[in-house]
Amino acid sequence: MSFEKFTMSPNRFRIDRFTHVFWDFDGVIKDSVEVKSNAFEALFRPHGAGLASRVREHHERNGGVSRYEKIPLYLGWAGVPVSIPVVEEYCRRFSELALQNVIESPWVPGVREYLEQHYERQYFVVVTATPQKEIEEILHRLGIGGYFHEAYGAPTSKSAAVGAVMLRSNVARDQVLMIGDAETDVTAARENGIAFLLRRTPLNRHLQAGDGLHLCDDFTPWAGVQARVATQEN
Repeated sequence: MSFEKFTMSPNRFRIDRFTHVFWDFDGVIKDSVEVKSNAFEALFRPHGAGLASRVREHHERNGGVSRYEKIPLYLGWAGVPVSIPVVEEYCRRFSELALQNVIESPWVPGVREYLEQHYERQYFVVVTATPQKEIEEILHRLGIGGYFHEAYGAPTSKSAAVGAVMLRSNVARDQVLMIGDAETDVTAARENGIAFLLRRTPLNRHLQAGDGLHLCDDFTPWAGVQARVATQEN
């Protein structure tokens, strides 16, 4: 399924025309992708610099995939026997390395202003690969939990979360938007037949030529500040 193409404006895409907006977190709300990359690399550095670099590269190529899926794979590469207690310990250590740095990472420009201006009239939902309790803590500590009607983290998949909210809300597909920066975000939008806005970064160049995609560098166009924005035309 290709994404619906909108023609409200030849060069400006309207987020505020949708009743329901699903937001990824890392790389969309907070510019925190590199924080997670650094944490994964540090976590596996004791197993050698080469392995640590391989882990970082894989993580960056597979943004939006839960650490509960990545860490067992990386443990296998390191020759560490994989068990539930070992995976849980590595996940705990990863959270210690990443959590505070995620909170302190820069906001994606314009996103906080847009959330503040529109949360009362649009239904905002966070969908992320970050574990459920952790994303709830992050939103609370950032003071933005009240902007979102719901938040879904791992182990719930993004696609399942989007589908469940849409079914419960009985909302038409053309009233729903997914905003993300990773392939799992594209998949969630495509599987649910909804519009998608890709936040363009150096790590997702392979996604930027997708059929019917709308692209942005940040959210200042919708927060009353001039910035670069483009709609992919095919």
